[in-house]
Amino acid sequence: MTAATAQAPATPKKRSVFAALEIDTRLLGMIGAFVVLCLAFNFVTDGRFLTPRNIFNLTIQTVSVAIMATGMVFIIVTRHIDLSVGSLLATCSAVMAMAQTAILPDLLGVGLDSPMVAALAILIGLMTGTAIGAFQGWLVGYLLIPAFIVTLGGLLVWRNVAWYLTSGQTIGPLNETYLLFGGINGTLGETLSWAFALVATVAALWALVASRRNKVAHEMPVKPFWAEGATALLIAVAIFGFVALLVAYEIPSGRLERMFEARGEVLPEGFSQGYGIPISVLMLFILAAILTTVARKTRFGRYVFATGGNPDAAELSGINTRMLTVKVFALMGFLCALSAVVASARLTNHTNDIGTLDELRVIAAAVIGGTALSGGVGTIYGAILGALIMQSLQSGMAMVGVDAPFQNIVVGMVLVVAVLVDILYRKRTGGK
Repeated sequence: MTAATAQAPATPKKRSVFAALEIDTRLLGMIGAFVVLCLAFNFVTDGRFLTPRNIFNLTIQTVSVAIMATGMVFIIVTRHIDLSVGSLLATCSAVMAMAQTAILPDLLGVGLDSPMVAALAILIGLMTGTAIGAFQGWLVGYLLIPAFIVTLGGLLVWRNVAWYLTSGQTIGPLNETYLLFGGINGTLGETLSWAFALVATVAALWALVASRRNKVAHEMPVKPFWAEGATALLIAVAIFGFVALLVAYEIPSGRLERMFEARGEVLPEGFSQGYGIPISVLMLFILAAILTTVARKTRFGRYVFATGGNPDAAELSGINTRMLTVKVFALMGFLCALSAVVASARLTNHTNDIGTLDELRVIAAAVIGGTALSGGVGTIYGAILGALIMQSLQSGMAMVGVDAPFQNIVVGMVLVVAVLVDILYRKRTGGK
């Protein structure tokens, strides 16, 4: 071998398309599983599963569990668990329902449908959920009672507190403004939905550009321009395609007539209008963006993942892991209350069985979404996608005519398989 040959630079290894795009294989697998699931149910239901109407209903049914699943990511990442989320949702729902129907109208001297009643009821519910969550976090963090035991007790306690608050009765009707957060009763309409799609796309593209600039500034490797462009195109198509599906679900003509009559107008002949994005779905998008930023960009988020990765090292480095536990459970309580708003508004009343088995669905959504039960690993978008997969599975089985008990059997099996896949994946990737 000559000296010239020995000094020649090595030819860089050609990267595959997936490597260039830096696609998360776990996320890709989840998306693939979701697509296969949707296509399978669409086939067995003769094309009814992927209609705009069913997609609309699927999104509003997913929101309640997805909101709590985002909080469960923080809980599981810190190596804890919360079995009380469904019962806590029920307590917060009961508190808000009683506040609207039995307390605030008389206290404020206004009618049930006053916007002030809805605002104060939601505020009371959020404060209640946060306080209960913080209390459970204090029991775990400072009294060192295992989270499994604390929240198992909470599952029993808060479910029955909700029953006593309402004397076991269904509470309704609820405030009209409050019902806007339930789904079909509150949507953005076509124009605002398209505006949201445009704003969301611009924000996503700006985030891509900012991320690339940050990597270049710190002399880190970046994707090729074609890969960045492909990623941007996929994001734009996904956002506009999703909005197009929701806008395609048209408001029934009878309801349109009543809407025009309420404004003192006459419905033009041949006029049609789509529902657009539900306000609850918009809330989920905003929440996902906020919590993703919290997890990745804030001290609190870094502390959460550091504690989950190695609790002893985190405590030795100066992190107050006990107070961090209180904060994480308080956040979970807040999100349970927010989920209670969506769930009870969608049902248009508070019922005794609201939130039943939600703890199973929430934990399953987080685990299916890639949150490791061993702690230290998890994503907000993964949990939301996991919730969507869970709801799609249940909705598809319901459309096919599968009995509710068997639906729960399938969900339980899926949870076990998801944990097994997670274990095998981490063994293959060296625990990452």
